[in-house]
Amino acid sequence: MNLSWEGEAEDARAAAAAAAEHDELVAHTTGEVIRLGNEFAEILVRRVDTRNGARLLIESPKSGQWVSLCPLELEALTWQNTETFSAMIGHPFGPLVATEPTDPGEDS
Repeated sequence: MNLSWEGEAEDARAAAAAAAEHDELVAHTTGEVIRLGNEFAEILVRRVDTRNGARLLIESPKSGQWVSLCPLELEALTWQNTETFSAMIGHPFGPLVATEPTDPGEDS
């Protein structure tokens, strides 16, 4: 017996694309990986060079989630206040701002 769900193929394609993007970024790591952690969290931080310039790749080994940020996105973090980060922590494992579902036929 095989279990499946609606959207399974789309989820598998999105996961494979994300894994390929992550692997490509890791392959272009410059310098040493920085590991930061405390009793609540652990992250890995790497500088990666892309065709659009340097980015910071931030990964959570525990959850497997990651994000790459350009210098402007990183600078935008400096514009935030403590309440913004508290709101982000209070809404774990998801975006602070919901996104519209994408049309499967839409080019991204």
